[in-house]
Amino acid sequence: MEILLYDVAYFAQSCTPVLTNGVSKLSLVKILLYSCYGSTSRRNFVTSRNPSQIKDEIEKANQQAVERMMESDPVWVDIGLARKVIPGMKEKMLLHAGPPIEWDRMAGPMKGAVMGAAIYEGWARDGAEAEKLAKSGKITFVPNHHHNAAGPMAGIVSPNMPVYVVHDRKYGNDTYSNLNEGIGKVLRYGAYSSEVIQRLTWMRDTLATTLEATIKEIKKEKNGVAMKPIIIQALTMGDDCHNRYNAATSLFLKEITPYMMQAGLDRKIMIDSFNFMAQNNFTSLNLGMASGKAMTLAAHKIKYSTVVTVLTRNGTDAGVWVSGLDNEWFIGPAPVPKGVWFPGYGEKDANPDLGDSSITETAGYGGFAMAAAPGIVSWVGGSVAYAIENTQKMYEITCTKHKYFIIPFLDFQGTPTGIDLRKVVRTGITPTINTGIAHKEAGIGQVGAGMISFPLDIFKQALKSYAQKYGI
Repeated sequence: MEILLYDVAYFAQSCTPVLTNGVSKLSLVKILLYSCYGSTSRRNFVTSRNPSQIKDEIEKANQQAVERMMESDPVWVDIGLARKVIPGMKEKMLLHAGPPIEWDRMAGPMKGAVMGAAIYEGWARDGAEAEKLAKSGKITFVPNHHHNAAGPMAGIVSPNMPVYVVHDRKYGNDTYSNLNEGIGKVLRYGAYSSEVIQRLTWMRDTLATTLEATIKEIKKEKNGVAMKPIIIQALTMGDDCHNRYNAATSLFLKEITPYMMQAGLDRKIMIDSFNFMAQNNFTSLNLGMASGKAMTLAAHKIKYSTVVTVLTRNGTDAGVWVSGLDNEWFIGPAPVPKGVWFPGYGEKDANPDLGDSSITETAGYGGFAMAAAPGIVSWVGGSVAYAIENTQKMYEITCTKHKYFIIPFLDFQGTPTGIDLRKVVRTGITPTINTGIAHKEAGIGQVGAGMISFPLDIFKQALKSYAQKYGI
């Protein structure tokens, strides 16, 4: 798609004359012209690089990135305590959603989740002790994405929390996510009451034990539970596979239940575990996120690629990674969601958005597939027309239509896949996702669900860095 000169002019006007990293307006204009025209004949720009070569390199890199993203084959293969299965996980380390952040800058729900994790681990007896410990600097805070993991909302993973292990059969990567607690007053939304801690303990001692026995039984017959077919089918059954997992969870339980029954489990433990998962439509969300992480990880670190491989938030900041820029963070303020509120709450109560769950949109589903999930508007707000409009708008900033993730309502078109940094900056359209809404104060939990769009500035930052890295 050819970029219009007035788009370039508009972009140039939005930049400072000389940026702090030494990249000028002219360089940024050139990168847009080169990568879209392959020629600068309409303007007398000079460069040390061959314009058509740059365009070809970017297009080839992006084609490779989205091809790998679509062909990734994530399979649930194991479950275990984070300290045992996540490489680099240490004692007194907490993984969290979003870009890097320390205690002093954390928002209320992130702090609440940290405090709850400290109580769960036995590092503190109550919230006051947990807060004191967090302030002391004795806990190491690391983004999930630095360990090939992804977690919803606060996304906290502590050493003795059970996590899913997902293996990409195509490209060999392992990714991780924690187990889903349900909605409302839960750790990932910043709650840390005794009820929350008791549930987490039960999930470790009972639910994870059930799932471990189940996956061992499954692996007697096959590699594990293939997640991509579940996502593919769920998208044709009314899910978007971010904030609506009704079909996906049913499909997942249909897949694993026969093996659960064969695993020799205590009958009550098996029934309690099944009921907990069946009563929570979000049971398969975390597996869907680990799968999305595997897909985007397959597309990451491809030289010259402008495909976005991480979109995430931590309640204070929003951040992105770009394939051709390795693990460099581009960060801006996290937006406050707008949506549907639980009784007694409103926008005044909302924290800025948080969570790694936007890895789903990064991989080509979630909010990008809202046209497949008209029922989701009752949860996140808006209208069916808006859900369709959002999907259609995302085609303008992506590289391709997914080969396998299709939307029946849009004549079985593939979902928008492969966010292209250049198209985001050129159009001014930023990725729009659906999300849960956490109360801004620690300890309260979820107060609604809604929508956010990522701030444009972080994509401009990334384009500036791209221009500098590749000498454009």
